[in-house]
Amino acid sequence: MKGSRIVHSIVACVMALTPLSEVASQGFAGLASGAEGFDQPRRGNQLSFPQDHGAHSDFRIEWWYVTANLTAQDGRRFGAQWTLFRSALAPGDKPGWSDPQIWIGHAAVTSSERHYVSEKLARGGIGQAGVTTTPFEAWIDDWNIKGRQGTSQDELDQLQLEADGDDFSYSLALATAKPLVLQGDNGFSLKSASGQASYYYSQPFYDVQGDIKLEGIDVTVSGKAWLDREWSSQPLATDQTGWDWFSIHFDDGSKLMAFRLRDNDGGFVSANWISADGKTEILKPEDVRMSPSRSATVEGRAIPVAWRIEIPSRKLSIQTEPLNEQAWMKTTTPYWEGPIAVSGTASGVGYLEMTGY
Repeated sequence: MKGSRIVHSIVACVMALTPLSEVASQGFAGLASGAEGFDQPRRGNQLSFPQDHGAHSDFRIEWWYVTANLTAQDGRRFGAQWTLFRSALAPGDKPGWSDPQIWIGHAAVTSSERHYVSEKLARGGIGQAGVTTTPFEAWIDDWNIKGRQGTSQDELDQLQLEADGDDFSYSLALATAKPLVLQGDNGFSLKSASGQASYYYSQPFYDVQGDIKLEGIDVTVSGKAWLDREWSSQPLATDQTGWDWFSIHFDDGSKLMAFRLRDNDGGFVSANWISADGKTEILKPEDVRMSPSRSATVEGRAIPVAWRIEIPSRKLSIQTEPLNEQAWMKTTTPYWEGPIAVSGTASGVGYLEMTGY
């Protein structure tokens, strides 16, 4: 998801750069309202690379999103997050300040003691933010993800990730030789029973090496990272209030992507089991059980920070626990997002994002 990543972030950006009356007309972040004039995802369209690594300005919303589960040499655990969002006020690109594209960036580092967050806003058309495909680069001001020389098969195989904020920064090198993963039906990701959808693919197989700096202290880290790419124009139904999204790295090399979009009927579930060699199995919604097991008070609201996930067909029963239950993204419009540990019939690490609470 982004982590369909992020309804709330799009609202924040639009609120900052457009009249409030226009924001109000967009409903829940605009993602459940009409999208007249914008393109829509269509089942059967084949994604094409490297061009689909770039921006799709005829669609209303889009994101480039990385999460990393990191370990220091002394065993301390951390999480790092980087997201670039694009939101369009109208389809297409225009030169200069007349460009209808709006950009927002989120960066965060999570430790067991503290959650560090920063946010940037930008307007398209003036070079302050954007994406190029060959060589690949996504940036907003001085935050960026860049393709590194020596890429073997795909522009996203080797990346350098940079961001900073108050009291934190990171520089991380990501590398993989494994294939991209198309989510849903060959990249067409259904989001509701009434047909809302997005184009969605991931690269969940990165190994990470690099450094983070927290309050002036450098820490060398290594670990695993996951990149999500998604774009659409109307991915939510009118009765959907938010989502719970998981990306999990199991210790045996397999991966799990699962999300639940909450609605009046309890939720729309989608999940993909990804084997260590990159083969995928789209799981039946009725075979995926996701339920909160513990809540915490976070910024004055009850947030389900610990979860149980069961997949009977794979004899999987796992419990997730946050590294820091106070991993609240204090951006213009806030949400919960942070690293998790996994135990039970399988062990591992991952990320959880929750919106709409």
